[in-house]
Amino acid sequence: MPKAIVVHAHGGPEVLSYEDVAAAEPGKGEVRVRNHAVGLNFIDVYFRTGLYPAPNGLPFTPGNEGAGEVVAVGAGVEDLRPGDRVAYAGTLGAYAEERLIAADRLVRTPEAISDEQAAAMMLKGMTAEYLLCRTFKVKPGDTILYHAAAGGVGLIVGQWAKHLGATVIGTASTPEKIALARAHGYDHVIDYTREDFVERVREITGGRMCDVVYDSVGKDTFPASLDCLRPMGMFVSFGQSSGPIPPFNLAILSQKGSLFATRPTLFTYVAERANLESAAANLFSVVASGAVKIEINQRYALEDAAKAHADLEGRKTTGTSILLP
Repeated sequence: MPKAIVVHAHGGPEVLSYEDVAAAEPGKGEVRVRNHAVGLNFIDVYFRTGLYPAPNGLPFTPGNEGAGEVVAVGAGVEDLRPGDRVAYAGTLGAYAEERLIAADRLVRTPEAISDEQAAAMMLKGMTAEYLLCRTFKVKPGDTILYHAAAGGVGLIVGQWAKHLGATVIGTASTPEKIALARAHGYDHVIDYTREDFVERVREITGGRMCDVVYDSVGKDTFPASLDCLRPMGMFVSFGQSSGPIPPFNLAILSQKGSLFATRPTLFTYVAERANLESAAANLFSVVASGAVKIEINQRYALEDAAKAHADLEGRKTTGTSILLP
């Protein structure tokens, strides 16, 4: 009987229970995948705590990305067969040795990409893809600010934005994380624990400020992030690791320079099959070219998911982490 992490009640890392689960047969349009690697992401914490409700309530299995092989297909699935290597993101239930998933949520893993790489980059990499290529289309000459530059998405964004020709500014909290960010495309990294990041951005840009700010931190960096933008710049809030941004009057956007603000999610950007395939292809291409390197800095056994969550929330991890079933 396969094992999985199951959450029966919202709470801290201790609610992640490692259990036997039934191996159901795939229904119409479904595939059963044997995971070889599973991605660890901060959104997993949001589901565990209940900040983001699981679609089908409790109990549920967390995890939003993974890679492995097809072991069984249901009726109507014609383009996948047992043994095919596949990867996915944005579908809850990844913290498991085996799982069911809709066939149209899977993409084939190219030969040049390992299962560990795919599991480590699908959610984070396609997040970077929509941030840089769709939400705000970064072009040569743009200046961007990315908070939490040494995180999993941050290290991909730094490399990819540099590849696109941008000046890339990041924030980080320790000398080690600052060095890591600099090694992954960031032209400037601000130690937000010692420096006023708004003033440093002003110095770095000669007062022009940034075309876009990408912020997954939330409460601790708002509204200061808005002050890092040039007139008509864009504030992209796509996470809240320090807590949610409190309600604010939209008039602040006009007061600070006719700013744009958006709160996107990957799930919306890849909801349609064609968009999922396009995002994955763009990601696989930039990684295969060597412009973006996916480095896995932490590996945990699936049964140690609670420790992985504790390390993630305690900011003890850098870059990308995976769970190994």
